[in-house]
Amino acid sequence: MNMPSGPSDISSSVRHLLPKAEGPGRVLSAVDGLERSSRLDPLVDSLRRVVHALPLGGARDALHGRWLGHPLHPLMVQLPVGAWTSAAVLDLLPGERRGADVLVAVGLAGAAPAALAGWVDWAELQKQQMRVGVVHAAANITAVALYACSLSARLRGRRARGRVLGLAGLAVASTGGALGGHMAYRQAAGANHAEAVPHLVGPGWHPVADVADLPVGEPVRRTVDDVPVVVVREAGGRVHVLAEYCSHLGGPLSQGTVSDGCVTCPWHGSVFRLEDGWNVRGPATAPQPAFTTRVVDGRVEARMEQDGD
Repeated sequence: MNMPSGPSDISSSVRHLLPKAEGPGRVLSAVDGLERSSRLDPLVDSLRRVVHALPLGGARDALHGRWLGHPLHPLMVQLPVGAWTSAAVLDLLPGERRGADVLVAVGLAGAAPAALAGWVDWAELQKQQMRVGVVHAAANITAVALYACSLSARLRGRRARGRVLGLAGLAVASTGGALGGHMAYRQAAGANHAEAVPHLVGPGWHPVADVADLPVGEPVRRTVDDVPVVVVREAGGRVHVLAEYCSHLGGPLSQGTVSDGCVTCPWHGSVFRLEDGWNVRGPATAPQPAFTTRVVDGRVEARMEQDGD
């Protein structure tokens, strides 16, 4: 029996037993390439201007889901996706024509408001996210067109054609959903980018800065327990401390503007109340983590409120 003679021989003999290192694969490589490609940027910029120009008023924040505490779009897409999936199941059963037709129509009715909420969110994303989002939207528009043709065929008695078009629409909608999942989970679109802050700051009071070093009415960046924060000193002497990175997409609030007791993110215009971090205006759907402050011997100290405090 031959035995390995040294460390290199041992490494060679066991290397084939280890799992083979794999790359991202064709699908993920294609989507990653889409993120980096600038070919769609002229279309992205044009569509963004159109969405920003929509006269939505206060409905814009409602479509963002600020009242809900997280984006509204993922909730709204449950109606068309659920209806179309159910229609596909009924199409496979005998004698369920009317039910399938109704579900296709319900899905089409729910697609428009879901799309509007999605476009409003999309217009406030980073360029890499928007590139994927355009293809995501194109897939969903194609799915809607296929289902509209499917419903038309069903109403004209061409049921086989209607079923085929419906299944094609479901396949395309699923592809669009996969891209939406990539945006949400890989690119963190719609996620709360400040959620980790309360878990990173240790309990108790932490030094922030000398009061004399803080300009009045101007946001400045400091740290609390090595966590970046934005600090604002009011004319009356009160000092506010919020997490530095905007909950929407991580914009630096210390580079924003302060007005009427609020700080505005320089990236996408989310407005947070300095007193408690509440998101007064979107696109942010989550409030900004806020710290309790005190002044001891001319030095500002801050602590993060913990559960039970």
